[in-house]
Amino acid sequence: MQTVVETEMFVRAARLTGVSDDEREAIVSWIAANPLAGDMIQGTGGVRKVRLPARGKGKSGGYRVITFFGGSDMPVFLLTIYAKGDRTDLSADMRKAVSTVAEAIKQEFHKPWRKKR
Repeated sequence: MQTVVETEMFVRAARLTGVSDDEREAIVSWIAANPLAGDMIQGTGGVRKVRLPARGKGKSGGYRVITFFGGSDMPVFLLTIYAKGDRTDLSADMRKAVSTVAEAIKQEFHKPWRKKR
């Protein structure tokens, strides 16, 4: 199981999308067990789109969770979530934003003071 971090952007998007606390817990648990799940999104520096079922809708009508996992020495970061019906793909602006966040996460986790001795 991998540690999972829910970013503020993810929590805010989950509330706006109508994701219940139980669904959020299930998403976190599933991602923790499957940190490399989902399809890589081109041009984002390793950000992935994971398709997960919404209660009573299945995967095809479910949620899209945008994650970033930079390796086993880092947690999986949940960046945002949206319902499939809200959009089909990330806009160019959103791809740029998640790419910037992923790069900032990588930089933070590779600072010298974080290195193991």
